[in-house]
Amino acid sequence: MALDTATDPRTVMTLDAGGTNLKFTAIRSNRLLIEPIYIPSEAHDLERCLGNMVEGFRRVQELIGEPAAAISFSFPGPADYPAGIVANENNLPAFRGGVALGPMLEDVFGIPVFINNDGDLFAYGEAISGFLPYVNGLLEQAGSPKRYKNLFGITLGTGLGGGIVRDGELFIGDNSVAAEVWLSRNIHDPSINAEEGASIRAVRRVYARCAGIAVDEAPEPKVIYEIGMGRAAGDRDAAVEAFRAMGEAAGDVIAQALTLVDGLAVVGGGISAAAPLFMPALMKAVNGVYERGGHPLRRLIATAFNIDDPAEREVFLKGQTRTLKAPGSGRTIQYDALQRVAVGLARLDTSEAVALGAYAFALSKL
Repeated sequence: MALDTATDPRTVMTLDAGGTNLKFTAIRSNRLLIEPIYIPSEAHDLERCLGNMVEGFRRVQELIGEPAAAISFSFPGPADYPAGIVANENNLPAFRGGVALGPMLEDVFGIPVFINNDGDLFAYGEAISGFLPYVNGLLEQAGSPKRYKNLFGITLGTGLGGGIVRDGELFIGDNSVAAEVWLSRNIHDPSINAEEGASIRAVRRVYARCAGIAVDEAPEPKVIYEIGMGRAAGDRDAAVEAFRAMGEAAGDVIAQALTLVDGLAVVGGGISAAAPLFMPALMKAVNGVYERGGHPLRRLIATAFNIDDPAEREVFLKGQTRTLKAPGSGRTIQYDALQRVAVGLARLDTSEAVALGAYAFALSKL
């Protein structure tokens, strides 16, 4: 029987762990029970960091006033997530060498603890309560028999995160490193990874180069977006190019992933708010072509449609359905000849999607 997280009565305490802050909350039936609690990460001091985690979950426990079924949260890798061991020494230097974080919290609180990557949980949240049910709902309203079960998600922010959901289940991999798309090749420079073309620093770097200024003088992407939209002072051409280049890099990553996943693709993260400037280049890259013997060869077998564009959404929902007769019999079969996938922006706030993904993952394992 399929898991119905929207009606499940169990409560799960969640955490979104980053290098600066720890964000705690609790979820039941896909709803936040309390306002998030923020506590500094203390990323360079293991004892204080662990102490803050325990304090955060205890405060959540007191506020919800009931026993939780589990703890489930996102933590940046590298990690052995199934074993609950974290070894991140970039964002959280205190975890250098590996720390058995999951087992420690299980001993303190006496309930199961589940840890995953934030990109994975973002994709899972969007598959449970965001983009995937949104697209399937549109198809149902349009009277289309087409439905989707698979989703690839990316987050654009400080880094480039990714996640894959296959037929309702989060795909983690044998080493807890599935969908580490930040290590894909960069379409602009194959000698470096894709994250250097699709992240905050990538946008700032391209803007600085095009504007003829030092990188440390470049504004944050939010300001660059306002410049590109003509709402703030600055080099507008440089701003437009910065987001175009980022969109192309992100679109190339999505195209590579969809050759394997063959499902929907959702884009989230802080930079996704700049979609008007990067989405055209992203979609062009996803639907791009190779050269083969002087003839074009499509990047994807399926056509990708921007579900947030009204004209493209209409074509996507309609499809190309026709009736075929089975040879030698009177049977007729409905056939939709348009192989297609949808790409679009997250339907949930990224942090909310991560929390809902953590909640759903815990319930799926209990």
